[in-house]
Amino acid sequence: MTLNTSILSKIFKDVSFSSDEKKSIEIKLEKLTLKKGTTILKAGDTVFNQYYVFDGCLRTYYIDNSGKEHTLQFAINDWWISDYTAFFTTTKAIMYIETIQDATLYKISKEHMEILYREIPQLETFFRKKMERAFTSFQKRILATLSQSAKERYLSFITTYPNIEQNVKNFHIASYLGITTESLSRIRKEIAHN
Repeated sequence: MTLNTSILSKIFKDVSFSSDEKKSIEIKLEKLTLKKGTTILKAGDTVFNQYYVFDGCLRTYYIDNSGKEHTLQFAINDWWISDYTAFFTTTKAIMYIETIQDATLYKISKEHMEILYREIPQLETFFRKKMERAFTSFQKRILATLSQSAKERYLSFITTYPNIEQNVKNFHIASYLGITTESLSRIRKEIAHN
């Protein structure tokens, strides 16, 4: 695969690479073009990869013992996605990941990441900073779920994911917010009337 410099610059913002480093990265990233509705990970799978969303939209969700889906994350352009618990601990996946729009992804395996960390130390810094921001985001999301009203969570959602609503089903958004689709409709009507 040959990745042009602009694609590498988009994926690895603010990181400069030599020609040899670019070649090393190129052979370790695999481009995927997926149709809407494609499941790229299921609970019980071994998780070898994480994915960069070049375009499209994906969601990570969990199915509880009663069969109810809980959306954990949406991944839109310029986001990374995986079942990170399984990816980092080499346990089996507990999450599902599906495309909810046609998507172009770049996947990289944990093995290849470790090689790149040794070859290109600035990539380890890049991914560490990404993980720090993700951890902060998840912690804020947990606190919001514990302390905010459904309306406040919805307002935060539309700030975090602007322009996503027209591309995502209402039950996915409600699942992400931990509310019913009826409650979501009620909140939207309330906001529209204010």
